Amino acid sequence: MKTKKSQDLFAKSKHHIAGGVNSPVRAFKSVGGTPIFFKKSRECYIYDEDGNKYLDFVGSWGPMVLGHSNKHIVSAIKNQASKGISFGAPTKNELEIAKIIKSYLPSIEKLRMVNSGTEATMSCVRLARGTTNKKKIIKFIGCYHGHVDSLLVKAGSGLATLGVPDSPGIPEELSQLTISLPYNDISALDAAFKEYGDDIAAVIIEPIAGNMGFIEPNINFLKELRNLCTKNKTILIFDEVMTGFRVARGGVQELLGVTPDLTALGKIVGGGLPVGVYGGRAEIMNNISPDGPVYQAGTLSGNPIAVSAGTALLKQLANTEIYTSMEENAKKFLNPIKKYADEINIPFSFNVRGGMFGFFFSNSLPQNFDDVQKTDIELFSKFFRKMLERNIYLPPSAYESCFISTLHDEGKMLKAAKLAKESLKEIKDEI
Repeated sequence: MKTKKSQDLFAKSKHHIAGGVNSPVRAFKSVGGTPIFFKKSRECYIYDEDGNKYLDFVGSWGPMVLGHSNKHIVSAIKNQASKGISFGAPTKNELEIAKIIKSYLPSIEKLRMVNSGTEATMSCVRLARGTTNKKKIIKFIGCYHGHVDSLLVKAGSGLATLGVPDSPGIPEELSQLTISLPYNDISALDAAFKEYGDDIAAVIIEPIAGNMGFIEPNINFLKELRNLCTKNKTILIFDEVMTGFRVARGGVQELLGVTPDLTALGKIVGGGLPVGVYGGRAEIMNNISPDGPVYQAGTLSGNPIAVSAGTALLKQLANTEIYTSMEENAKKFLNPIKKYADEINIPFSFNVRGGMFGFFFSNSLPQNFDDVQKTDIELFSKFFRKMLERNIYLPPSAYESCFISTLHDEGKMLKAAKLAKESLKEIKDEI
């Protein structure tokens, strides 16, 4: 497979773009090699600048649930572009998509559109603090909520200690308002509320973690979290930027039956265009300006083209059977890999919900970030490169989830599984 154009473009990009890429995971640093520069996409395939065609398991990190270049979404974009690109004023489009989102996620009584998932989570945290008049928040190690200062914090030295900055540029004083806990750890959660409960404004969580692979919560952990938040008058925020409309039409809250106070959404809501949404209980959302004192604004929020694309996508999710079908097809890919890996004594585990899944080179599924770090990351990197050689495009990091579309049918998944087994055999032979 020739990727000379990608290599040349990356070399040139490094002179003009920080790191040569506009988001760190694209740089391939954790898997080795040169990032692929893509030119076009159709259905469940993407095509690079050298003309190579790949079966895509990234799907622009979620929004391509119906595949690339869906005709209804493309038509909606063209139609709106012919009318106007941006007004900086209210449009009927915003009302239409708001009604659809509310019908799919009943926990959202009112919402506000923004421009990214990061902006959505940031706004949720500010709103929670402004509503409760409390300062501290709880997050979970391995959950990523965008590059917000107070959310880009790693754990302190104990189960219930305040955080320390996870990146230069974050003041230590700010990070001290963030409590980082292990995912799926009820005892750590109880300890944190016991020590800081009177000043915890919010708990933010990926209700299914998608940024340390794909890790489901223990249902008792999630229920205890809901109970503690209610008891302590703490606002529970579900970050469903990845999982919303992906693991189920109504996200994790539909799947597992636990209801948050606020929800952050993104990705799919824009049909592939930049967008974010946050919403929840009306009594909380009424605290946002202009009705309330908590300020949040955005010049391009509710951009008519992004909203039109998102509306075209969300309307096509009316049939919830697509989630069962995607999950079945994902297993057509994963089960044969698991069976073969067991035969040749390579540790392999996986989990899947709807059109989103993750796999690890470990004997058992990780339950938190510490477990993920104990998996064979180097083996993942080798597997990634072998699959790339076979024109299968996986997320270029062991800490990311995979996404498929309704167009990843049984035949394509079985073929991909065959190529995965070939990759594992080569790796085994090289050991």
